[in-house]
Amino acid sequence: MYFDSHAHLDDRAFETDREEIFADLPNHGVGLIMNVGCDLSSSLRSIALAHKYPFVYAAVGSHPDDAASVNDELLALYRQLCADEKVKAIGEIGLDYHYEDPPREVQLPAFRAQLELAAELDLPVIVHEREAHADGMELIRQFPGVTGVFHCYSGAVEQARELVKRGWYIGFTGVVTFKNARKAVEVVRDLPLDRILIETDCPYMAPEPHRGRRNDSRWVPLVAAKIAELRGLTPEEVAAATTENARRLFRIP
Repeated sequence: MYFDSHAHLDDRAFETDREEIFADLPNHGVGLIMNVGCDLSSSLRSIALAHKYPFVYAAVGSHPDDAASVNDELLALYRQLCADEKVKAIGEIGLDYHYEDPPREVQLPAFRAQLELAAELDLPVIVHEREAHADGMELIRQFPGVTGVFHCYSGAVEQARELVKRGWYIGFTGVVTFKNARKAVEVVRDLPLDRILIETDCPYMAPEPHRGRRNDSRWVPLVAAKIAELRGLTPEEVAAATTENARRLFRIP
């Protein structure tokens, strides 16, 4: 069984065929999904999906793009939402300096505030970090009691090693299947298997041979297959290990 540890199946990209996708998941061996919020509205939609489908769980939080919205009122709402039994993480939160919109001066306190919330509630976090490695690592070092996953990992091996030592997990998307994915391939080969998660980040990051198309959770086995190839394992071994890893992180029986 495969666990898509990071999906956005609430996205408008699935408005026309969402039900068909969910019905087809068993045919692809996908048995568990973490649907991840990016702001309040998507967090609410994620919870709604989690209550509709027993195999779906939810994360709530504000992506760096939504950092300007993070204030005491929003954090209080997230705190309330985290009382829901289907909410298993705070996310996705973090830093994105690629466009830096909003600027890092806005992103940093929003990230910190949501790490504080995770520490308060004893929940794992799902971190989006793009071109902000130094600041991202500096902040998480200030919260040694908080762990989670750096999703769609784009950092170096050395950073991944430090994260693992601190009890974190590393998530890989379809990017690992790309021909130019040298850095992701290096990290996959280096990490202990019990710290790897697989994900689609759908509707984004579709793996080969679907690159450039809308992604969905039915293609997460392709990520597992590539990791299996890189590590000399079977896809079934990677599926079992990464499912167990995600269950452990998100505390899903």
